[in-house]
Order: sequence, then structure tokens, then C-alpha cells
Amino acid sequence: MAAAAPPPPPTPAPEPSMNLLEPTRLDLPIFSRVRLATAEDVPHIHKMIHQMAVFEKLTHLFSATESSLTTTLFNSPPFTSFTVFLLEVSPNPFTTATAAAFPPIERVIHLDLPLVDPERETFFSDKANDITVAGFVLFFPNYSTFLAKPGFYVEDLFVRDCYRRKGFGKMLLSAVAKQAVKMGYGRVEWVVLDWNVNAINFYEEMGAKIHDEWRICRLTGRTIL
Repeated sequence: MAAAAPPPPPTPAPEPSMNLLEPTRLDLPIFSRVRLATAEDVPHIHKMIHQMAVFEKLTHLFSATESSLTTTLFNSPPFTSFTVFLLEVSPNPFTTATAAAFPPIERVIHLDLPLVDPERETFFSDKANDITVAGFVLFFPNYSTFLAKPGFYVEDLFVRDCYRRKGFGKMLLSAVAKQAVKMGYGRVEWVVLDWNVNAINFYEEMGAKIHDEWRICRLTGRTIL
């Protein structure tokens, strides 16, 4: 009598797909640009300066008004005195714009998660085209006797809270640096609060050197009389 055939080996269970364990990644583009600010942008600039004073715990020193900013900031051609670059963002591509003094710098940022701007309506610079102000940098010329060259001093660099850590601060500061190189200037300088570790790390990652041996000296109020 023939022996019975052995039973077939069990079919191995299919391995679960690793793709099921990976979160779905979104691709949400934000169109951004850096452009020259004008006197019409003062209301937004004023609001951001106040937000910066709140962040730096210096509201007791804040006395600027829209009127005083308009009077003092836009009296000279760009780059010869006080200059402001404005950072704008939009979910849509920008309409091509040209400016003789400074052609806007544009960049597309891709996000994995939707960005929520609770102050979007307040900071619309062009509501019809869904363009929002997200930050600014204010700078002006200074001079290095050691280099025998002019440079730029950055007075303020500010990105609104919901737009931070996305590369926009670097975009603003790089725009100033590129303009300095274009004009043959020797350097770009600014100061940073010693407790603002995130900002210090950010600047050092950009290649900036922090000079701990220097101190700020200032005459103001009655001491300047």
C-alpha cells in the first residue's frame, strides 16, 4: 500500500505593508517674496514693531507711532539711508513686478501641514490677491574705518510668530547681505539679546560671528542733551 503524501507546507502570512505605517505627507506651497517697503506699508510695520517690543519685553521703551515712522523712514532713496524690506506670503504665485532699485526676491516654501495665521486679515497688504505681510527687516548704512568700506547695520529683523522656523528670517537677512555685496560693502552687522538662544543659534548657523567682548553704549533721553 502506498504511503499517503505529506500535507503541503503552510502558506506564509503576507507581511504588512510598511506604507500603512507612514503618515501622509502633504505638499502645501507658500509663495513668498521680499520687496522694498513704502510709506503705504507703515501700518503693518508699526504693528510688527510693537509685536517685537512685546516679544523682547521692551514695551516700556516703545513710543513709535505710524505718523513718526512715516515722517522718518521714507525721506531718502533706498539704501542711502533707512531702508525696509517687507516679507509677503500668499497661497498663489505673485504677479510679476519690477522695481529699478530692488527687484523682489521670490521663493516657494513647501509645508507638510497647513499654516494657520490668526492675524491674516489684519496683515493683508493686498486682500484681492490674498497677499499677507509676514515680516520685515530695517537697515541702514554704516562705515568701517578698518575696512575703509561702508556696510549695513540691521536695526530690526522680525518674522511674525506663525511664520517662524520656516526659513523666512534667513530669506530676509540674506536679502540684506546680497544687497551689501552688490554695492561693494564690507559687512553686515546687528545685535542680539543674550537670552534669545534661538536667534543666536540661527545667526551662527548662517555663519555670523557673535562678538561677546563688545558692549552696546547708548545716550538717550536726558543723557543725550
